[in-house]
Amino acid sequence: MSKVPGWLGRVGAGLTGMAERWDERRKEAEKDDLPEAAPPAPDSVPPPPAYAPAVAARPDPVAAIPWGMRVAAEAGWRLLVLAGTLWVLMKAISAVQLVVLAFVAALLVTAMLQPTVARLRRLGLPRGLATAVTAIAGFVVMGLVGWFVVWQVLDNLDNLSDRVRDGIEELKRWLLDSPFHVTESQINDIAKNLSDTIGTNTQEITSAGLQGVTVMVEILTGILLAMFSTLFLLYDGKRIWQWVLRLVPAQARGGVAGAGPRAWRTLTAYVRGTVLVALIDAIFIGLGLWILDVPLAVPLAVFIFLFAFIPLVGAVISGALAVVVGLVTQGVFTALMVLLVVLAVQQIEGHVLQPFILGRAVRVHPLAVVLAVAAGGLTAGIGGAVVAVPLVAVTNTVVGYLRAYGREQALRYAPGPHGATASDAAPASGPTPDAGPKTEEQE
Repeated sequence: MSKVPGWLGRVGAGLTGMAERWDERRKEAEKDDLPEAAPPAPDSVPPPPAYAPAVAARPDPVAAIPWGMRVAAEAGWRLLVLAGTLWVLMKAISAVQLVVLAFVAALLVTAMLQPTVARLRRLGLPRGLATAVTAIAGFVVMGLVGWFVVWQVLDNLDNLSDRVRDGIEELKRWLLDSPFHVTESQINDIAKNLSDTIGTNTQEITSAGLQGVTVMVEILTGILLAMFSTLFLLYDGKRIWQWVLRLVPAQARGGVAGAGPRAWRTLTAYVRGTVLVALIDAIFIGLGLWILDVPLAVPLAVFIFLFAFIPLVGAVISGALAVVVGLVTQGVFTALMVLLVVLAVQQIEGHVLQPFILGRAVRVHPLAVVLAVAAGGLTAGIGGAVVAVPLVAVTNTVVGYLRAYGREQALRYAPGPHGATASDAAPASGPTPDAGPKTEEQE
């Protein structure tokens, strides 16, 4: 009995050792299955201990910027790109300003003469003959008008100078007798200062005269370019427009093809209406000047006709010129009567003629007219002031059409309604590239 407990102890110790060896082998097998860990880098930061507090991650910088600032930044850089593009475009235009103004003048003359070409072609004349007859007749009429103005000015120059001297003396007497308390010494001082200014600036006046010769050469060059461009626009305007359309990307070609005829109709309506309104102004103001016995009534009427192509500003300048001529030649009473005639005709023009003749085709807000004329005058002088308003009118027509065309395209390619609402939905009608009658330029 004493040997049994020793035997049992030896069996238990063997089983315990066997279990320990099995645990060691299992641990070694698990180590072999795991990937070999890379040795820690000497500069690596050890992971935080488990008891350390959690730290929130830094937000994305885009998410940290407020939404309004992000929108302003997105709009800002696009506006900067647009402003840079416009600046480069204006620099390029100013470098070839003479060519651009000549071509724009050719477009305006073509818009005025194109209906005549279309009528002659409908009568059976070939395109070349109709273009030649219209262009020659138009250029001859314009040349005769210019020659008539120069002839009238030179023919009445001597008489005008005498009447101006008499008018200045009469004006001087009126100022002395007026309630403004103007003395004769003050008038003489003003005349002396004016004479001294002219004498001290003789060199500048001479250089200005030489520059005037250069300007005349540029004007003649521009006239020749405008005449040459007008001939080709009258004869081959349709093919020129088709060539321009081929330069437009295919995706935008439909909208441009629809906007072009509408822009041309707007330009034609503007030119026709402006010519008619200017002619009416010139006739009635010229009749008033003739009745009041103002010298150079006919040349002044022609100047009023020409300055009418500059909206608002041209009427003021031509009317002021007529009043000044009436003042220095016929006196204060005649000048006041001329002012009344000019104001009456301009009021009839602004409230009756322009709304009735121009209509809705070229309706532009007066503020846009003033800003456009000012910007055009500062950019390109008188030529820029003349083309500013038709440019704004054409741009307004094109932008309005492209906006409507874009909405129509979005509705056309949008997924259609489904279910019970499909029968109630109707496609929105809008302009299409082929909508509207053919223009006279397309015929």
